[in-house]
Amino acid sequence: MDALVAPTPVAAEAARRRTFAIIAHPDAGKTTLTEKLLLKGGAIQLAGAVRAKGNARRTRSDWMKIEQDRGISVATSVMTFERGGLVFNLLDTPGHEDFSEDTYRTLTAVDAAVMVLDAAKGIESQTRKLFEVCRLRDIPIITFVNKMDREARDPFELIDEIEKTLALDAAPVAWPVGRAGDFAGTYDLLHRHFLPVDADDAAAIPLSGLDDPKLAKLVGEARAAALREEAELAEAGLNAFDLDSFREGHLTPVFFGSALRDFGVGHLLDGLARYAPPPGPREGDPRAVEPGEDKLTGFVFKVQANMDPNHRDRVAFVRLCSGKLTKGMRLKQVRTGKQVPVNAPLFFFAKDRQVAEEAWPGDVVGVANHGTLRIGDTLTEGEALNFRGVPSFAPEILRHVQLEDPMLAKKLKTALEQLAEEGVVQLFRPLDGSLPVVGVVGQLQLDVLQSRLKVEYGVPARFQDTMWSMMRWVTGEDKAALERFAAANRRDAGEDHDGELVAFFGSDWRRKRAEEEWPMLRFHAVREQHGLIAATR
Repeated sequence: MDALVAPTPVAAEAARRRTFAIIAHPDAGKTTLTEKLLLKGGAIQLAGAVRAKGNARRTRSDWMKIEQDRGISVATSVMTFERGGLVFNLLDTPGHEDFSEDTYRTLTAVDAAVMVLDAAKGIESQTRKLFEVCRLRDIPIITFVNKMDREARDPFELIDEIEKTLALDAAPVAWPVGRAGDFAGTYDLLHRHFLPVDADDAAAIPLSGLDDPKLAKLVGEARAAALREEAELAEAGLNAFDLDSFREGHLTPVFFGSALRDFGVGHLLDGLARYAPPPGPREGDPRAVEPGEDKLTGFVFKVQANMDPNHRDRVAFVRLCSGKLTKGMRLKQVRTGKQVPVNAPLFFFAKDRQVAEEAWPGDVVGVANHGTLRIGDTLTEGEALNFRGVPSFAPEILRHVQLEDPMLAKKLKTALEQLAEEGVVQLFRPLDGSLPVVGVVGQLQLDVLQSRLKVEYGVPARFQDTMWSMMRWVTGEDKAALERFAAANRRDAGEDHDGELVAFFGSDWRRKRAEEEWPMLRFHAVREQHGLIAATR
């Protein structure tokens, strides 16, 4: 009888959601694919391309000035659209490794990911790193092999590389017909139809099988014979698609296409609709949360400043985990116990937005933030509950910030605090009162910081080398020992944006020496919003 019980409104709406991220190495075609997915979803009329010209170059997902100037993604964009009765929440992540921390936080907010591979290059370094993050979180991955209309590697070789490099079973759900200039389309291995390369997805041609005489008429006898041989080998020798194995994170379905030519994108979107999981249970402290619960819960995984430069706004991106959000609600910020009014929750379309009258589990909404909400915060209707897993990592580059105009010191302080809240950089204040220190993963982050300080805040600044090469957060149960450490290391210690004690080191040898000299203290490489984790190293 239980199977006949109608789902609650919350559970029914959650089941309609597909919240996913797109991950890729730079230049694999991630942003172009994002634009075409939005086009397929009816969200835009003209899809932009990163390397296009004129009006077509105005991609919706890359909206910052530095993104448009350089043709790269440096911040996560959130886009919501409906198709076929489902609601898709698409999170376009930065591909460049210098922004891996923003990508990691974004992956805490999704239920699936699309991994984009360049057909000629296969698995690249950043692809591997992003995949490992997905694996840590057991995120199901759909693979899209892009740029099949150009020179490409053999599909068997690509699938073999996925399996050996990522230790992940790969199951082709489509197979390319021809390569590069000879590329004619794909054959759907699961549903037995052929999709011509320049046809609309709705124009898929049903076939009785690989021996259907229609196939040779469509693609020519030579290509039909090659497809028959390859598809039979694939079906006999490669993994068959298994939904449970995919959702458990052990298998990836593989799609082929060309985002630039808008081919295979609809097939991929259909695959997301069919196979990607709806929101599931989420681990919390002290309990796990089910999406169908009536009471609202959610967490902040991103804060973005100056999406509207005219209003100097700050928006917290909240992933809803359970319950229903309605305009005008007041939610508990668990970290502080304060009430947060949600007067005008927002749905996003990259930089554009609209007020959300209601939102459900799986949705990503924006909440106006006046400096109270931070990355990692949990919001509830009153329950003392925390979602974990939104960490910060010790930066690899440390720089002092120098003003070109000392009169702008107050504006610089405000700008750095807001950008640190957003997660663009980490901000540290040395205990000896010297210039503030910013910490980043890579040089490109410094370029973005410099650009945004000038463009958004009117503060020209430059960076000066520090004497340090690494930092660690310092904790200990002995408060007196912490105070002694801070007093003895005023030139090499500071506080982070939340007032936590940090230590700076000029070398790994110095770090190890400090650990030996202060055995009662712990030095951490990773910090989570609600506590420090991952001890030394």
